[in-house]
Amino acid sequence: MSGDELSATPLCPSNLAYTSYLLSVAYGGSFAEALGAVLPCYWIYWEVGKALARRRSPEPLYQRWIDTYGGEEFAEIVRAVLALTDRLGMRMSEDEREAMTERFQVTSRYEWMFWDAAWRRQDWPV
Repeated sequence: MSGDELSATPLCPSNLAYTSYLLSVAYGGSFAEALGAVLPCYWIYWEVGKALARRRSPEPLYQRWIDTYGGEEFAEIVRAVLALTDRLGMRMSEDEREAMTERFQVTSRYEWMFWDAAWRRQDWPV
């Protein structure tokens, strides 16, 4: 598939819902809420990357993905995002922490839906 074909391909329903939610939180919520919303993407990719790094892949394209997300450079980024989250969490009110936690929980579910949609090759039913 060419780059033009990829850019013309509509997002599957789960991906569109996920990215729309992220944009909504980023534009309409606080910095802490936005951080809570993007944190699952960082953290889950790191965890999946680490797990797959132990197994490796004979397919070069997959191995490149595994090396990226299971590698130390990405790990440093995730650790920095987690540290920022911890620092902010110590200074936030209970209401702010609850809002951040809610965003984290919702996008954790969307992450699962994103991976599941790819596995099932989700498409629009109509």
